[in-house]
Amino acid sequence: MRFLITGGAGFLGSHLTDAMLGQGHEVTILDVASDLKVRHQLGNPQFRYVRDSILNREILEGLISWCDVVYHLAAVVGVEHYVGDPYQVLNVNVNGIQAVLQVAFKAQKKVVFSSTSEVYGKSSVVPFREEGDRVLGSTKIDRWCYSTSKAVGEHFCFAFHKLGLPVVVIRYFNVYGPRLDQMDVGRVITIFLGQVLRGEPVTVVGDGKQTRCFTYVDDAIRATVSAGLKEEAVGEIINIGSDEEICIKDLAAVMVRLSGSRSSLTFVPQEAVYGKSYEDIRRRVPDIRRMREILDVSPQVKLEEGLRRTIDWFRSPS
Repeated sequence: MRFLITGGAGFLGSHLTDAMLGQGHEVTILDVASDLKVRHQLGNPQFRYVRDSILNREILEGLISWCDVVYHLAAVVGVEHYVGDPYQVLNVNVNGIQAVLQVAFKAQKKVVFSSTSEVYGKSSVVPFREEGDRVLGSTKIDRWCYSTSKAVGEHFCFAFHKLGLPVVVIRYFNVYGPRLDQMDVGRVITIFLGQVLRGEPVTVVGDGKQTRCFTYVDDAIRATVSAGLKEEAVGEIINIGSDEEICIKDLAAVMVRLSGSRSSLTFVPQEAVYGKSYEDIRRRVPDIRRMREILDVSPQVKLEEGLRRTIDWFRSPS
C-alpha cells in the first residue's frame, strides 16, 4: 500500500514512517521540518520526503492522488506555542485539516486524523471516554487554542464522513520515547530530561499532584498503524494511550532515580513558567477499551521501562 504522512519528519511521524516501511509499504512524507529524524530512510527506494507546507494545495493534491491512505499528523504542537503564538496554532491546525479533507474527499482516500487528549479540556469525568463531554476554559486563555483547533478538526472530519469520506480520529495521550523533542522544550518529559541529565534541579510546576498517563511510542505507533488499516475503525474516535497513571512529582522522582542524577525537585508557580495564559489539568486518564477492542492493541511498555529507553537514547552519542 501507499501511505502519505503529513508531518512525517516529526517525532510520531518518523516512527510511523519506520513502521510502515518495515511492513513493506511505500511512504511519502510531507513536512516543512528538517529531515533529521528520517535521514536514515533517505536511501530507501520505498520512501520519499517532500519538504513543503501542508497548505500548498498543488503539492497536496498530487500526493493524495498517489496514496491509498493519508495520516494527517502535521500540526503546531507544544505548550510554548499555545501561549506564545496562538495564531499559528489555529491557522496551521484548522486550515491544514480542511485542506487535507477537501483533497481527500475529491480523491476518495481514507484519512486518519491525529487529534489529542487536549480536546477533553478540564473535564473531571475520569477516565476520559471518546463520547464524553468537553470542558474548556475562557477563550482569553491561550492554553485552549490547541484543544479548540483539534476539536474543530474532528468536527470537519465527521462532516466529511457524513458526505461519504472514510475517516478515523485518534486521540493521543502524552506519547514519549526516542526522537522526542529536543531537551528542555516541549513536553514535560523532555524538560525533565534536560534537567536530570545535567544534574540541575527538576522544576515541577505547581504542587506536582496533577496526574498524567504516558504512552511509549512503540505502543502508540502499533495503534496508529492499525487505525489506518482496520475497516472497523472508520467513523470512530479512538483514544491511544496507557491507563498507567502517575503524578508529575512522582514522574520527576522516577526520572531522577533511573538516570542516576543528583537532581533535587523544586516547585515553581505555574504563572512563573507560563504566565497568565495557561491553565493546568488535574487528571488526564484515558479509557482505552476502543484501542483494545477495535484496534486490537494494548499498551505493552510500562512507564519505567519506557523512560529508561528514552533516557538511554538521549544519552547516546548519536
